[in-house]
Amino acid sequence: MNRRALLVFLLSSLLPAAALAQGATQLPKPGPKDLCPVCGMLVSKYPNWVAAIVYKDGHAHHFDGAKDMFKFWFEPAKYAAGHKRGDMVAIRVTDFYNLQPVDARKAWYVIGSDVLGPMGHEFVPLVSKEDAADFLKDHKGRRILTFEQVTGDLPFRLDDGRF
Repeated sequence: MNRRALLVFLLSSLLPAAALAQGATQLPKPGPKDLCPVCGMLVSKYPNWVAAIVYKDGHAHHFDGAKDMFKFWFEPAKYAAGHKRGDMVAIRVTDFYNLQPVDARKAWYVIGSDVLGPMGHEFVPLVSKEDAADFLKDHKGRRILTFEQVTGDLPFRLDDGRF
C-alpha cells in the first residue's frame, strides 16, 4: 500500500472514533440480528430503549436498555471476552422523552418508576435534571442518579425490585 492510500485508510478509520470521543451525539443503530450481550434479547425490537458502547475500532455493543448497559460497563469481560473499558470511546443511551441519543455519562437516570423497560425495572435516561425531576414526579419514581452514582450492584437490585 502506498503512503497516500495508507494515510486515507488511517484517517477514515480514526475519524469516526475521534468524533465519538469528542462527544458527537451518534448512536449506532442495531442491526436486525444484534443481540444484547448481557441478556441475549434482540435489541432492534426496543428502539426507544437502545443503549450502545462504541470501541476505538468502531465496533459497538448494543443493549436493550441502560440497565444491561450498566451491567456490561461494570464487567465487560464477563459478557464479551477481551473487551475492556479502556477501549471504549463512547457510551450512548436513548432519552426517554425525545428518543434521541445522549451521552450516557451526562444523562440523568430515574429508577423505581411505574415505567418498565424491555427487562422490567429500568434506568430511565433523561437528557436534563429538570426532565428527570418531572419524570420522577409524573411516574412515581424513587431516585434520580447520575452516571457516577450508579454502583455495580444497582442494576441487579433493579432486577429484584430492590431499589
